[in-house]
Amino acid sequence: MTLVAPDPTRTVPLPLREQADVRDRWLTQRLLDLLPGLMDRAGIDLWLVVGREYNEDPVLASLLPATWLSARRRTILVLHRSDDGVTPAAVSRYPVGQFLPAWSPEDGGRPPAEETQWAEVRRILEQAAPRRIGIDVSADFALADGLSHTEHRQLTEALGPWADRLVSAEELVVGWLETRLPEEIAVLDGLNHRVREVIEEAFSPAVLTAGVSTATDLAWWIRQRLADLGLDPWFHPVVDVQRAGVAPLRERGALLPVVPYDVPVEPGDLVHCDVGLSSLGLKTDNQRNGYVLRRGETEAPAGLRDALAVGNRLQDLTTAELVTGRTGNEVLAAARCAAAAEGIDGDIYSHPVGVHGHGAGPAIGRWDDQGGVPGAGDRVLHPDTVYALELCVRVPVPEWGGQPVRMALEEGVALTDDGVAYLGERQTELLLIPGAG
Repeated sequence: MTLVAPDPTRTVPLPLREQADVRDRWLTQRLLDLLPGLMDRAGIDLWLVVGREYNEDPVLASLLPATWLSARRRTILVLHRSDDGVTPAAVSRYPVGQFLPAWSPEDGGRPPAEETQWAEVRRILEQAAPRRIGIDVSADFALADGLSHTEHRQLTEALGPWADRLVSAEELVVGWLETRLPEEIAVLDGLNHRVREVIEEAFSPAVLTAGVSTATDLAWWIRQRLADLGLDPWFHPVVDVQRAGVAPLRERGALLPVVPYDVPVEPGDLVHCDVGLSSLGLKTDNQRNGYVLRRGETEAPAGLRDALAVGNRLQDLTTAELVTGRTGNEVLAAARCAAAAEGIDGDIYSHPVGVHGHGAGPAIGRWDDQGGVPGAGDRVLHPDTVYALELCVRVPVPEWGGQPVRMALEEGVALTDDGVAYLGERQTELLLIPGAG
C-alpha cells in the first residue's frame, strides 16, 4: 500500500485552527465520497442521528464541525440518500456546519423550538418518503447504540405510522466509523511515528534512571510529554516491568507482570508500555518493549530477543489472515491454528482503531477469551480500515532460568485493497536502555 504524502503531524501537531480546517475538509469529503456507498451497503435511505448536550450519541462527534465540541441542546442530523448523493440536514436551534438548516418555510425560516423539532423531522420524512429509516440502536456495538431511551420514545411517538420504517443503523454506523480516507490513514501513519518517538524518549537515559525511576514515574512522564506536545491521550499510559526471579501471574491462561508499579526499574528488566494518543479526531494504540542493560552488556539476552521474534512471527501469521470479506472470528481462528502449528503459545486480541481507540468494527479476539467474540467478532472486514494489531506470546527465557516472559506487542496496521501495511515503524528489536555505568 502506498500512503499519501507525510503529514506535518508526524513531527509537530498542527495549530488548533489548522486542525479544524483539516477535520472539516475531511468531513465534507466523507459525506460526499464515503457516505452514499455506506448507506447503499446498509440498505438505509435516511439516517437519523440524535443527541442532547452532554449525552451525545457516540457517532455524533464524527459528524459535527470541528468547532462544535458537543451537541447544542438537542441536535438532530438527518442524512437522506437520493439519486444525487446524500443530503445532510440539521434540525437544530443553531446552524451546524456543512448541514443544511432543515427549517420549515411555514415558520418563516426560523429554527424550530425544542418542542417542535420532532414535528420538523416528521415533515422531512413525509417529504422524502424513505423506505428504511436508520436509527442508532444495536445490541452488539455500543458505538452504534447511541439513541437514548427518551429520544427513541419521543421520536417514535412523533413519527406515527412512519415509525414502522425505523430499523437499526448498526451496519451504517460501524461502516461510517471504521472507514478511513487515504489522507486519514496517512495522518495515522504520522501519529504512530510520533508515539514511537515519545516512547523512545521515555526509554532513554534522559528520562529513565535505573534504580530510581519507577513504572509509575514513566507512565506519568509519557502523559505529560504528550500534553506538552499538544497530543491528548485517550487512556492513561501503562508501563509495566518483568524481572528475572519474579514469575508473572497466570490469570485465565494469560501471564501478567507482577513487579509493583512503584518499585524502581533495575538493570536486567524488561520494560513494556502501552500508549494511545488523539489528534485530528483520530486515535492510535501502540505498545513497545525495552531492555535495561546490565553492566557490560551491549544487547539484550538472546532469550528475550527470541521472544520478540516469536511475537513478530505471530504478527505475520495474523496479518496473513487479515483478508477483506472474512469475519473477525474467522481471522482469529485461522491465525491461532497457524500459530499452534508452529508451536507458538500466544493470544490475539486485535481491534479496530480510528475515531475511537477501541473502535467500531470486527473484534479479533479478547485477551481473556480466545474462542471468538459473539456479535462483534462476526462482523466482516472491509477495505480502508485501520486496526491495532494487538497480541502477546509467552516464551521461556533460558537466561532467566526458563522463567516465561510475556512479550506483548501492538502496532497500527491499515487494510486496503493493496493488502496490509504497518503504520509507523514495526518494532523488531528491543529498545536498549543503559542501566549501569
